Amino acid sequence: MTSTVSDAVADVVAQHSEAVFSLMGNGNAHFVSSLTSRGHRVVNVRHETATVIAAQSYHLATGKIPAASTTYGAGYTNMLTSLAEARLARIPMVVVVGDAPTTGPRAQDIDQAGAAAALHVRTLMAGIADAGQVTCTAYEVAARDRVPVIVAIPYDLVDRPVSGGDTESDKPTSQDVLRLWEWHDAPLVAKDDAAAVAAALAQAERPLILAGRGTVLAGAGSVLREIGDRVGALFATSLMAHQVFESSWDVGIAGGFSSPRAAELIGQADVVLVVGASLNLYQMRYNTLFEGAHSVIQVDTLASATHEQVTRYVRADAREFSDAVLRTLPADSKKAWRATVERPFTGDSVGHADYGPDGRLDPRAVMDRFEELLPAQRTVTQDTGHFMGWAARHLTAPDPQGMLLPGLALQSIGLGVGSVLGVAVGRQDRLPVLVTGDGGLAMELSELDTVVRETESALIIVLNDAAYGMEVHQYGVRGLDTAAMIFEEMDFARVAAALGAKGAKIRSIEELDAVRDWIALGARGLFVADVAISAQVVADWLGMSNTYYTSLADSTAMTAS
Repeated sequence: MTSTVSDAVADVVAQHSEAVFSLMGNGNAHFVSSLTSRGHRVVNVRHETATVIAAQSYHLATGKIPAASTTYGAGYTNMLTSLAEARLARIPMVVVVGDAPTTGPRAQDIDQAGAAAALHVRTLMAGIADAGQVTCTAYEVAARDRVPVIVAIPYDLVDRPVSGGDTESDKPTSQDVLRLWEWHDAPLVAKDDAAAVAAALAQAERPLILAGRGTVLAGAGSVLREIGDRVGALFATSLMAHQVFESSWDVGIAGGFSSPRAAELIGQADVVLVVGASLNLYQMRYNTLFEGAHSVIQVDTLASATHEQVTRYVRADAREFSDAVLRTLPADSKKAWRATVERPFTGDSVGHADYGPDGRLDPRAVMDRFEELLPAQRTVTQDTGHFMGWAARHLTAPDPQGMLLPGLALQSIGLGVGSVLGVAVGRQDRLPVLVTGDGGLAMELSELDTVVRETESALIIVLNDAAYGMEVHQYGVRGLDTAAMIFEEMDFARVAAALGAKGAKIRSIEELDAVRDWIALGARGLFVADVAISAQVVADWLGMSNTYYTSLADSTAMTAS
């Protein structure tokens, strides 16, 4: 049987990606059919936004490189939000799309490569002589640069036979093609840098090591733990590096989602080593995280430091540099700080009443109860919004692959159900759990059907305050009218039931036993727990955000005057 351009692309995708998240249309129908006809795993979503965000969470949960696929035109533009998130979050994947014919654009065609370029995403065009080679190159670049790469199939070539002997085993294209991407390897570790950092940690009174996702990717967690144990450091992580240290000296997540006690301890550190963390505004607790530090050392592969508080920047691979520091570190160092700190680090989970001032459930008490109910083997993913800090603070996960927050890079809501879909497909050995808000879930109700059809088990927890809580607490307090921010309460459990899922409307802590019973019976299918939470319990990190932006506005106004 003659192999077509679509077949050649599908051959390479099937070889490299165990799962493909797709919505079939005119432009990619031949590609998808080539995969499904051979029995390859294709997850058929209801809206193109879910294709890329599901692939993103699949990668975060498994470490494997996935593929996504949409048609051209409207199907392509529908997935741009999640593509932008994947690019900002540096997620490797290959996205196969339909595109305009080689003879020229039709009335419905747009400049798709130009749209992708605006998101800093590269597009490779498959041809009759190089479709397989182009797709191989896309995978190579995606893995090397940790970015999404698009493979576009022109509509008039979808069923054209390949020529030139292009097969799945062909070697990737030449370095001339790879030069399209800017790539700079991290320099070799400088002995002077390693020695200086080792000396700073050894001399510190209160050293802290903060690990981010770069630590996880480099496999540097165990080495950094050994460094910390030698100098008596405390540990902290970004959300995406949760549990990377596997140490009882880990105070938890650093930044806006820190528990009050963790924030207090982190603020006492005098020397901070930051490895593979971005130090964005959330991580820096709106520039208040390292209040007591006189030295902040950042290690990353980027060209320069990412925050003005960094006093020494080292551009290096996290694992190589950590190994060099450990080799240089004196055998005996100060360990006074650990002697003064009490364990365990209990976080923020003590003393919350079940109900808020308005008589609806306090989300902190709800999360504490879920921490008790959920099995230890779980993967927690979240949508973004006012509620997002409560899961990060009150729920635990077994490892860094078990606590995800897609959407935060772009600060987009409405990506949660697609995210839990990717988790459920990738990690069937754990209970997939989504914590979302009512505003975000209302955007993607159609994807509940996909979760019902395509997964064996998933739990969706809706923290429902019948509002866009982030906007209410950011702008309502500033005097803006909240009429467009507050809605009649939706019963998501009944909506889920109409789509073939199980669910319950939760208005008391005791009613959460419905989730416990579902888990006890094997956690089969999708369960939606629609929890009516208080609109009057405001996350502390949002208060810090309001203070920061108000101060920024006041400063700008003074400068202008």
